[in-house]
Amino acid sequence: MTTPSPVPSIPAGPRRVVLAAASSGSGKTTVAALLCRALRARGLHVQPFKLGPDYLDPTHLTRAAGREARNLDSFLLGRQRLRELFARAAAQADVSVLEGVMGLFDGRDPTTDEHSTADLALLLDAPVVLVLDAGGSARTVAAVACGLRDFRPEVRVAGVILNRVAGAGHAALCEAALAQVGLPVLGWVARDAGLHLPERHLGLLSAEQAAWDEAAADRAAEGLRLDALLDAIHAPALPDAPAPAQAGTPVRVALAHDEAFHFSYPDALDELRAQGAELIRFSPLRDAALPTGVGGVLLPGGYPEAHAHELSSNVPMRESIRDFAASGGAVLAECGGLMYLGESLEVDGQDVPMCGVIPYRTRMTPRLTLGYRDATALRGTLVAPAGAAVRGHEFHHSVLTHAPTRPAWTWTAHDGTVTEEGYAHGNVLASYLHLHLGADPALAARFLNACRAVTA
Repeated sequence: MTTPSPVPSIPAGPRRVVLAAASSGSGKTTVAALLCRALRARGLHVQPFKLGPDYLDPTHLTRAAGREARNLDSFLLGRQRLRELFARAAAQADVSVLEGVMGLFDGRDPTTDEHSTADLALLLDAPVVLVLDAGGSARTVAAVACGLRDFRPEVRVAGVILNRVAGAGHAALCEAALAQVGLPVLGWVARDAGLHLPERHLGLLSAEQAAWDEAAADRAAEGLRLDALLDAIHAPALPDAPAPAQAGTPVRVALAHDEAFHFSYPDALDELRAQGAELIRFSPLRDAALPTGVGGVLLPGGYPEAHAHELSSNVPMRESIRDFAASGGAVLAECGGLMYLGESLEVDGQDVPMCGVIPYRTRMTPRLTLGYRDATALRGTLVAPAGAAVRGHEFHHSVLTHAPTRPAWTWTAHDGTVTEEGYAHGNVLASYLHLHLGADPALAARFLNACRAVTA
């Protein structure tokens, strides 16, 4: 990273900016990370956020800002809780950078803006800067920007950052066109292979697995007009967030975290800690046993299919988890965690043995299952009593090879299709449903109480 420059002389006051685009694939993550990096180099404290239920983009924002990125999702969190969590994290920063999701107005339903980037910008009274892919165009960039600005005028569009331009001359052409519709250019980023972030079947590789070319990032930062951007993104102060819940009786909880399992929301982990959890990280790939003295195990999503044979080969860990569950230990598993708890995972036509904690078998498919879910608990679980309503999100390429025998959740799709999903029995809950334990403190409290009962 370049040597920090002095903080610019700009008016005092809160600053936050939502980076939005016309569609996915426009380069929002790249530009958001570059902006975090450049602002940090100015000596500013930058708090990054990612809109939506995304576990991978935030890792790149975290690396760039030097501060853990937070997820903001109005469906999973609810509007008031989202404002509280945003205010809590943003209070310690000079600038908050919020990377949008999909296109500016894309949310749960194509007929409304609900749960979209535009909806969140209004909820947080935050200015929007458009990240526009200018490749192969010039004047048309102005038409796209004008359409996004005018589609819902109450969304405050402060300017544009041009992405994937051919160079300074191309950027100047786009800027001349944008001047005709009254939108300032707050920076531009040239097309550069050194900025490419590789992907796989669930999205970008995490920052731990894919790094920028630092020289390319330095070159890109030269096109960002930080003074103009900082002047353009003042926003009204938000109400102070309430203090976190008081910690309960301490309890040790094992949290799987390695290349195979790492899909966790920071605010969810913070909620568990606030309620008394001591989270002890362990690796199902490399460790021989669970940490000692734990009352519960968290197995988040990730990529067990990419490490299936290594996970299977670690027989001592599989036995440790199976013995813990059999003894009444609380085990909460999501998506990849469900796959690992099952009897086997079919990869490339081969059944690979897993933990055997739950009588389920899974296999990989080309089809992606994704979407928000309004679910109801079919029976009492580690996080909710029978009949309780929860909100979650699915995002996976694997499926059960059979119907679930002890489903945890049910929901009804828009077409009336009823789904029963997951596994709930005793002190084990496994599901494809990603919950946000920071959305409702009661979810975390119920899980931790089950953990405490194990160690009592």
